[in-house]
Amino acid sequence: MLEISPNKVVHIIFQAREGDWGAAEVRAFIDALNEEEKTSLVALAWIGRGAFEPEDFADALATAQSEATTPTVDYLMGMPHLAENLEAGLEAMGVDVTGAEEDFL
Repeated sequence: MLEISPNKVVHIIFQAREGDWGAAEVRAFIDALNEEEKTSLVALAWIGRGAFEPEDFADALATAQSEATTPTVDYLMGMPHLAENLEAGLEAMGVDVTGAEEDFL
């Protein structure tokens, strides 16, 4: 189960798509998340890029927690296609973010 609200993930997706314009805001936003939210975010990104299947979310969470060697924000900001990975992860997990997306448009 996601320990981060879909609204927060959508916020990160929209800001990450802004490139350099949104980078500082994304960094600050991720830094402000609690550890459970950060771990869920990493696991969600991994599912989105195909490193784990949605049914293996618990394994992805455990791996994200046990293998964290750098600050989460640095790891995620260094990930190519962060926004796309998070969006694909939400979709793979069956999370409908239609309402959250409308708030950002």
